[in-house]
Amino acid sequence: MLQIFLVTLPFFALIAAGYAAARGGVLPPAAIPGLNTFVLYFALPCMLFRFGAGSPIGQLLDGGVALVWGVCALALVGATVAFGRNERIGWNDASFGALVAAFPNTGFMGVPLLIAILGSQAASPLIITIAFDMIVTSSLCIALSRLDSADGHGASRAIRQALRGMLQNPMPWAIVLGGLVSASRLALPGPLDRTIAMLADAASPVALFTIGAVLARSALLAREHRASGVVASAMGNGAEAAREAPLRDVLPVVAVKLVVHPLLVYGGARCAIALGVNLGASALAAIVLVAALPSASNVSMLAERFGADNGRIARIILWTTVAAFFSFPLAVKLFRG
Repeated sequence: MLQIFLVTLPFFALIAAGYAAARGGVLPPAAIPGLNTFVLYFALPCMLFRFGAGSPIGQLLDGGVALVWGVCALALVGATVAFGRNERIGWNDASFGALVAAFPNTGFMGVPLLIAILGSQAASPLIITIAFDMIVTSSLCIALSRLDSADGHGASRAIRQALRGMLQNPMPWAIVLGGLVSASRLALPGPLDRTIAMLADAASPVALFTIGAVLARSALLAREHRASGVVASAMGNGAEAAREAPLRDVLPVVAVKLVVHPLLVYGGARCAIALGVNLGASALAAIVLVAALPSASNVSMLAERFGADNGRIARIILWTTVAAFFSFPLAVKLFRG
């Protein structure tokens, strides 16, 4: 366990540094969207491209990983929505609660962390999980969130918005381009390859630092709301509207993300293997540990865009990130192959 903590500590230390910088005023809130843009549109796509280009195309098309991850993700979304809806939580909030429970922080946190723990062979399963969550899981939850609308075209409009968002997201395109380079065995020109490598090397520290800054911004907005009694709103500049969410609406989703999700993926993978699905030990360890990651921070931006209770979503993300400092090393000890 000590060795695992020594590996994971620098990653969580970078998150804590970003949190302290934003909370202490060293990093202005107006700078956080710029960091997000750099990671989302430049550094992280370059990292995913390099991993995709360096992985055999057969690994990027691993049907066993896609099947297990996909079935478990859909089952988790369905169960979380079914049990999460009540007199306080309608389709919109229940759907984004399901998304924050099923969508791990694979891009910003999981890729650098799990490759440090498991090695480069973890890249291909990670890429498959990212692609599925961005294309299928998020689109399904957005479509479900529109069922509260009295407009019969609410769900279809949400699906169109989700598809438009996917097309504008550079990460799936980076994965596709990396796969094409892998399949064609092309070699990039030296200067271009070094430029991509420099941006990719920046992805991990900047992404982790940005996670901390985003969490601090959410906490500051929640504190302002408590002080003023007014819901903060800054649409268009990247700041979340935040309001206090009761713990009874937060802690169950935290438990689903950090406990139920990895156990579900592990159980589903074992059942698939027993049924003859080809799933290697390293791929099994990778997808279980992906499921043990905290919730993806970009769910908060989606929740704001579609009018969900973003205070609740931001609080779930914060709690899962803090709790994962302790739970994730335990998951590595239990599930690493």
